[in-house]
Amino acid sequence: MANNHEIALSHTTIQPIWVRITHWINALAVVLMVMSGWQVYDASPIFPALQFPPAITLGGWLGGALLWHFAVMWLLVANFLVYVGLNLASGRLRRKLLPLTFRSLFADIVAALRGRLTHGDLSVYNSIQKLAYLVVIVDIALLVLSGLAVWKSVQFPLLRTLMGGYDNARVVHFVCMSVLVAFFAVHVVMVALVPRSLLLMIRGR
Repeated sequence: MANNHEIALSHTTIQPIWVRITHWINALAVVLMVMSGWQVYDASPIFPALQFPPAITLGGWLGGALLWHFAVMWLLVANFLVYVGLNLASGRLRRKLLPLTFRSLFADIVAALRGRLTHGDLSVYNSIQKLAYLVVIVDIALLVLSGLAVWKSVQFPLLRTLMGGYDNARVVHFVCMSVLVAFFAVHVVMVALVPRSLLLMIRGR
């Protein structure tokens, strides 16, 4: 039988509408950006031994992939700015993701390894979730900046220099993409393990 706290949560909006909208837009944008990015990568691979199968790329050829990549880029950037801006303005980022301490993170990692990390209250993020969301926010920002350094290398020489040059900016962009894909994969696994989290992101409660 559900306790009073669980009953209260079932009638309380945990994820506001703007969080859910930006979440799903971001999910779509990331998938399209990654698939088209893999097609661009295949045209000039950073690591010759690594090639992505055509079945998981988007665009069909370099020109088509670039069109997809640049078009979806604006959607990703705009959505990211809205998400971060509203999180900061509403205080949600501070309430949900802070504070984050090494002690709490270590304790949650140990609990996770022992299979004892609970997800009973989906309105509260554990330390691992806090770290993951903070990392992915920084990662997307760096992904955009490194992409800009590659795309407009001549127009933004300072940004290119900060990235360590054009070739290194490509490596940074690839690493950031890999981190985002890893986050996305773990996110999907966690949704499969805790299906209520999917309903939460659809209904808000």
